[in-house]
Amino acid sequence: MTVGFDFGTTNSLVAFVAGDRAISVLDNDGLPFPSVVRYEGESVIAGKPAKDALDSAGLGIHGTTVRSPKFLLGEETVHIGGVERSPVDIIHDVVSAAKTAALQSRHSRSLSRLTRAVVTIPVTMNGPKRAALRDAFRRSDISIVQFVHEPLAALYGYVRGEGRSGESRRALNRRNVLVVDWGGGTLDITLCRIESGAVTQLRNGGSDEIGGDRFDDAIRNEVIRRFTSSEGLSPDVQIRPEARLRLLHDSERNKIALSNRESITFYRPDFFLNDSRALEFKLTRTELEVITRPLIAAGIREIESLLESINMGPAQVSLCLVVGGMAAMPAIRSRLYEMFGPQRVEIPDNSATLVAEGAAWIAHDQQRLRLAKPIELQLARGSFLTLLRAGTEMPLELEVRSTKSHLFCVDPSDGFAKFSICTPTKLTTQPQLSEPRSALGELTIRVDPEAKPFRERLELEARIDDDLILEVEASSSDVNDQNSVKIFDLEFGLLLPPSEVSDQLTDPTPDVPKPQDSKGGGLTTRANISKDVDLALIPGEVFYKHHRELFSRDIKDSGKATDEQIREHLYYQPCAICGRRSSDRNCKCDLPAHSIEAEGAKS
Repeated sequence: MTVGFDFGTTNSLVAFVAGDRAISVLDNDGLPFPSVVRYEGESVIAGKPAKDALDSAGLGIHGTTVRSPKFLLGEETVHIGGVERSPVDIIHDVVSAAKTAALQSRHSRSLSRLTRAVVTIPVTMNGPKRAALRDAFRRSDISIVQFVHEPLAALYGYVRGEGRSGESRRALNRRNVLVVDWGGGTLDITLCRIESGAVTQLRNGGSDEIGGDRFDDAIRNEVIRRFTSSEGLSPDVQIRPEARLRLLHDSERNKIALSNRESITFYRPDFFLNDSRALEFKLTRTELEVITRPLIAAGIREIESLLESINMGPAQVSLCLVVGGMAAMPAIRSRLYEMFGPQRVEIPDNSATLVAEGAAWIAHDQQRLRLAKPIELQLARGSFLTLLRAGTEMPLELEVRSTKSHLFCVDPSDGFAKFSICTPTKLTTQPQLSEPRSALGELTIRVDPEAKPFRERLELEARIDDDLILEVEASSSDVNDQNSVKIFDLEFGLLLPPSEVSDQLTDPTPDVPKPQDSKGGGLTTRANISKDVDLALIPGEVFYKHHRELFSRDIKDSGKATDEQIREHLYYQPCAICGRRSSDRNCKCDLPAHSIEAEGAKS
């Protein structure tokens, strides 16, 4: 069986599909597995016992305990209790413990063996972190069949979920859906579109600075500040480490409780080291909202920024699906209601488990991720070469998708060939030349600056591996230079089972975002790459340098300079009539018309 595995910053969760239901593996209290690990000598303690043993507040490493180890991905080594450890080993300990807990749960017979998983990741997780996470799972004897972005998994699980009528599913067809996954460690946002029997990402965004853990820290710190101030205590008063831990747990628990209550009281006896008084502080829901307002505002700004990036307004979003542990917070719901309207914001009953359950459905349906948009190379004169087509199936474990292209350098005069990798801003399989593109990455390689146009051959290979990392590698033939760029910020799609969303819709007009207007004021690189030998692609000033004879007006063959090339050449020459620079505003000689004739006469 292949399960869904949501390795979260705060909690981790395993889910699987049995019959027509996705089932999450929870403990006896109905809670997921805490992503916490503690080291005591040779012993490794993970999950709830490790969480209860935390002796300091905040994220990261505290003595021999690691809270939210997901944040350590990408580091080479860390020191825990004076011992140097690898983050991969730490995460392996958490994953292994979560696996063991799942296999020992009441669902053990259904799970049988747990060796394969569809694993969810934040949209902002980069390539090295994905590779490290895969290594940690591999050491836990779990092979990652494929990674899936957490919000995309949640939306797939929502569409596939039980109890949703065919009519409500069809209502989402050809509609834009914004998934807000506000969990303990990160805020992940994905704008998707459901159309043509698929769920497809339009744009991703988010932040790892405003997750639920940050809310707990802010609440705990503010409770301490307000209490010590009201009691006339010094801000530097010493606090018992275990009391800080308990207060942090209180902050998490009371934050949840205030979703249904107007006030709650924090109480911790023996809180201070050198003072016998207990910490006792009443916090209201209104005060909680004031404390967390900056974090909520930052999250709303992330959502607004994502929509603005593709020139879309809230009115064009048909559904805002909210998942994650923070979805129950009234202040967050209120802000989303203000933005989208209560009727378009949905917080499912299983919002805290929907990411893992969506991954389980993807595993059950054996769905492969597909590229949402084509990956393109910008060519000279504003054309584009498709490197990987939209709809290309993404590789599963140990697989690679690759394409190779043989190219030419049109203009080697500055000694570099410039490669601009881009993708259409709009969701389209056959983009037009005039449609806007979003830049994915750039690379340059050295070429022979003395070579004629189209003399030097260039080789380009685009590869996507099982970590969903696009690597574009280029090399030049004469100079023998080589360079590459890695890109992880890609959008994907998933096909839906045919019965899930019908393409029959009374309103055939798709609600697609409009192209983003260019604001101007920026700089751009002139592409100097071509797939074919075409003299018309050569910039005029370069063409004149190597083929002056083709600028004569007496030339009749097809190889003569075009009017555009002549204009480009003359841009760098003084006006043939007044002698001023061609870009001088005082030149009133109608430069293109007069100078083309003058240049032809000189030639």
